[in-house]
Amino acid sequence: MTWLVPLPVVMPLLGAALTLLLARRARAQRWVSIIVLAATVAVAALLLVQSSLDGPLVVEVGGWVAPMGIVLVADQLAALMLVVSASVTLCVLVYSIGQGMADGNEETPLSVYHPTYLVLTAGVCNAFLSGDLFNLYVGFEILLVASYVLLTLGSTETRIRAGTTYVVVSLLSSLIFLVAIGLVYSATGTLNLAQLADRLDALPDDMRLVLQGMLLLAFGIKAAVFPLSAWLPDSYPTAPAPVTAVFAGLLTKVGVYAIIRTETLLFPGGRTADLLMVIAALTMVVGILGAVAQSDIKRLLSFTLVSHIGYMLFGVGLTTPLGLSAAIFYVVHHITIQTTLFLAAGLVERRGGSTALDRLGGLARLSPLLALLFFVPALNLAGIPPFSGFLGKLGLVQAGVDDGGFLAWALVAGGLLTSLLTLYAIARVWNLAFWRAPHPDMPEPGDADRAARTGGAEQPHEGASPAGAVLPRLMTVPTAALVVLGLALTVVAGPLFEISTDAADDLLRRAPYVEAVFPEGPP
Repeated sequence: MTWLVPLPVVMPLLGAALTLLLARRARAQRWVSIIVLAATVAVAALLLVQSSLDGPLVVEVGGWVAPMGIVLVADQLAALMLVVSASVTLCVLVYSIGQGMADGNEETPLSVYHPTYLVLTAGVCNAFLSGDLFNLYVGFEILLVASYVLLTLGSTETRIRAGTTYVVVSLLSSLIFLVAIGLVYSATGTLNLAQLADRLDALPDDMRLVLQGMLLLAFGIKAAVFPLSAWLPDSYPTAPAPVTAVFAGLLTKVGVYAIIRTETLLFPGGRTADLLMVIAALTMVVGILGAVAQSDIKRLLSFTLVSHIGYMLFGVGLTTPLGLSAAIFYVVHHITIQTTLFLAAGLVERRGGSTALDRLGGLARLSPLLALLFFVPALNLAGIPPFSGFLGKLGLVQAGVDDGGFLAWALVAGGLLTSLLTLYAIARVWNLAFWRAPHPDMPEPGDADRAARTGGAEQPHEGASPAGAVLPRLMTVPTAALVVLGLALTVVAGPLFEISTDAADDLLRRAPYVEAVFPEGPP
């Protein structure tokens, strides 16, 4: 079954090439993209089943034997990330197709969008599967190039400005990562992760700490942890709704994944555990305070995105099986729920003409379905029982209590405070946008169509969807599918926790990963 391992990277790249050739055939582009991503979901599911049964699957790219060649490794953590990320990207793709068709493709020009979107997917999958530090760097660079194109779709001044900030910050983190790679190779003579797990242990403690710190800094910027997160709330909300959704759901989680992988495989022992816990607490609290202060739904959700990254670092910093297992579970939960909320925000913008809370109202009466699509994942994000958000946070709290240290208890308190403030922020959005009386300036359904017929259609602000438009089915269905997926995480929480526990055990033991790459031991 090892032949399946490179397919999540290869298929999107081939799909990107094919959709580029089909630039003048919009319908063919759409079908190619959907088929490729659906096939990627199926392959990822097979990899998860196979890695759970037989251990990590390894492929030596180009037939070059490790460590001379690059390897792709599909262990349970990588396969689980592939399943959830491919499922999310497929739903967002269908949503974006619906938005493009409804808007006349002004927001998502198909000749550019589909190839770039598939390249982005390939970069995400490559980062998850990479068994080599430099190949992980390549995955991040693929993400950077594709995400910049997606972020600046429409070429508006606001998006170009936000995209420039995003690129500068991303290039800075990539430069730090590249310098760290050079130092690691200079100190050990290899970049293969399995071989590094053996060789880094032989380095002096101070040298290991410097290398660990540089990698943490690079990945911390990409994961948007405090105080390296100021760029995110100014960059993500300016993009089209599907782009913002896939960015929020996946890009920061690739950084979190890299932190989990390197901290457990390369630098066991928890020398930076206290630092990670302090950063986690600050990320949670500062991020959610920023969310509470926002008056725009997209910016509010961007700050909650930053805040809840802290929960994942919480589990990593504890360096215990339960803490790491809960962190992995929470990553899966957050990818799904955060993406869903940003898609719902796009529907709010389409129906209400804006995401500014002072220009919205009465959406629960005007569009009950939209209210439901926002309400359910919002409660999940806040951690209301019995949703998966509650179960993930409960696992983290239990791990913190079991640790019993001062920082662990401080993190438990910070996590509970963050959860309460998240509920307050979400309730505020619900009261202002959905529950109170409609704003006088809010359009009625069909206003956009009537304005278009009379030649007076006008966008309420730069890049907004047609105000008052009826929600397109191809945008509503994938949003509803992700809502159902979020609910399914609660139903299958037991098996999912078993997978995350097995993945955490393998990460902390390190031997399954190393032995899969080097059955006879690292050279």
